Amino acid sequence: MSSPGFELPLRLLLAFRMFIDELHAELARQGHPALRPMHGFVMQAIGADGTTAVELGRALGVSKQAAGKTIDTLESAGYVERTADPQDSRRKLVRLTPYGIDALTRSARIFDTLRARWAAELGEERLSALEADLRAMTPANPWRLDTPGWFGNL
Repeated sequence: MSSPGFELPLRLLLAFRMFIDELHAELARQGHPALRPMHGFVMQAIGADGTTAVELGRALGVSKQAAGKTIDTLESAGYVERTADPQDSRRKLVRLTPYGIDALTRSARIFDTLRARWAAELGEERLSALEADLRAMTPANPWRLDTPGWFGNL
């Protein structure tokens, strides 16, 4: 008996939600209680070199104003800072602080731990096959950082 068509996307979303909820619970225990799921997308979009609010909004698929509000929140929490762009003094760059980099570094380790738990439960071979199947069915670049804007446009 096959499952109804709507179940697959719901199960994929539930798996994503479980990973993200467990990630954020562990991040809170490790000293990052203020981080929210949207913040991970934002910090990934800021990247190692920094970005502007306009570029950030474009990458996330949200307005400059929405990006600016999120930058304000992350700046207040100590995850990002605004600095003058060395190439153009009229522009402000948003950069990750050491605290922001720490959050991303810890996130990567926590994701590895969560994946290992799934591998222990399902078996490494089955999990690897699932990952390979998902890679075959989705775009090659997994870094769709515009998901926040996409969800907001529903």
